[in-house]
Amino acid sequence: MTESTATPPAIDGAALLNEVEAFHRRFNVFPHEAAYVAVALWDAHAHLLDCFDSTPRLAFLSPEPGSGKSRALEIVETLVPEPMTAVNASAAALFRSVSGPNGRPTILFDEIDTVFGPKAGDNEELRGFLNAGHRRTGVTYRCIGDGGNQTVQAFPSYCGVAVAGLGNLPDTIMTRSVIIRMRRRARNERIEPFRARLHEAEGHKLRDRLAQWAEHARGFVMGAWPDMPDEVSDRPADVWEPLLAIADAAGGDWPDRARAACVTLVTASKTNDKGSLGVRLLTDLRDHVMVGIDRLPTIAILDRLNALDDAPWADLNGKPLDSRRLSKMLAEYMTADTEPIASRNIKAAGSVLKGYYATDLHDAWGRYCPPPPESPLPPLPGTENLA
Repeated sequence: MTESTATPPAIDGAALLNEVEAFHRRFNVFPHEAAYVAVALWDAHAHLLDCFDSTPRLAFLSPEPGSGKSRALEIVETLVPEPMTAVNASAAALFRSVSGPNGRPTILFDEIDTVFGPKAGDNEELRGFLNAGHRRTGVTYRCIGDGGNQTVQAFPSYCGVAVAGLGNLPDTIMTRSVIIRMRRRARNERIEPFRARLHEAEGHKLRDRLAQWAEHARGFVMGAWPDMPDEVSDRPADVWEPLLAIADAAGGDWPDRARAACVTLVTASKTNDKGSLGVRLLTDLRDHVMVGIDRLPTIAILDRLNALDDAPWADLNGKPLDSRRLSKMLAEYMTADTEPIASRNIKAAGSVLKGYYATDLHDAWGRYCPPPPESPLPPLPGTENLA
């Protein structure tokens, strides 16, 4: 009896992604439609990691517990290849797993805030691993051996990583991530209870079909250069390139949906991202403190910064921003003449005070700050005097 040589029918990529999305919708309430699109594409991309130069991290983040982050990670676990659930895993354990003989895992890191949260302190080793593993060429170097017989060995770090946690992540990881801002479910939002014994098998069937489709799609996504939306460039473009390549290979309405989701989530991440503390300082000086002012004494700048309600300046590790720290932070940036920004003398009411000139800040504002907010619309006729 001879084996059949018939080619199995090709899997409809668009229809398969629709099923993956529907599977998530049964158990997850994401903040907007774009999130369902992005997560389904991320699930698929985990099966095609070797086709891309980089892999985006998937981050489910929320300000409060009970927002569905862990459940979202559970559903992803059923759909990706070789899932490895990690809670408080060490960097050494992770990079040895990635370079181990059992195949590269997809790392699912729950409670990531216990590693990078405000009470956890710095964890540079793990941060370095996550950063290095974003690129296919990324490796982690470690010394192996005993005593004087130690040698340096490079451990491959490239792998898919999805995380869930409270608050935010370090900037170096946030900028490499597709960020899903989770919320607690409203009373009128209903989901199907997830029962592992019942539903894992359904997810695994979808996972196996994603793996089969990936073999078919490999030739389409390898070396692909998907068209990026005009609004997306630089690091966000690197993050989304694999996901858009997946959408293009799937076809149907997924290319359009993927690009719309890309713009939505990238825009949302910029809105929520305050950047580094230095960029936040520059932005607050431009948008709230020195509006229409060409110079201002340091004491007045500090008063205005510390009075901002939605700002960190009144409580920096238990102390308000002072002149010494303001000077140190601004000195990290340059004027248009490539001199460090520094306070200068300001004559006011017959006295001389130290302060800052807007002209010294203009170059840094243009280079580092997000676009300024649009000018407010004029009031409607008849409402000028309404409080």
